[in-house]
Amino acid sequence: MKKSSFVALVMGTVSGVLFALGMCMALLPEWDAFMEGVIFGGVGLILGVATLLVWCKMENKKLPKMNGKNVWRILYGVLAVLILGVGMCLCLVWEQIVWGTLVGLLGMILLIALIPMIKGIK
Repeated sequence: MKKSSFVALVMGTVSGVLFALGMCMALLPEWDAFMEGVIFGGVGLILGVATLLVWCKMENKKLPKMNGKNVWRILYGVLAVLILGVGMCLCLVWEQIVWGTLVGLLGMILLIALIPMIKGIK
């Protein structure tokens, strides 16, 4: 594993955990930690952007251009993650195991379809 990949892996994992923990803190009323959650989530987002910048610098690559194709890919990925999250909520919060499993599976399939959409099929 290259050094740049390892650094991106560690930084990306930490930023993802901070963001997820922050969203849980902010959105779960039982935790009563809305402001702290917003701070943790913001730090996670900032660290995520820093991860992208550090990785690009270590790989001597430019940042991806924001053209229509990349915007579509981002929106598609966000939608797929939201569908996966709805499936998880159906299972864990509303105890609709069958529907939650089906919706979550659809979200996973949409996320897997993102790979050939970005890399292409050779």
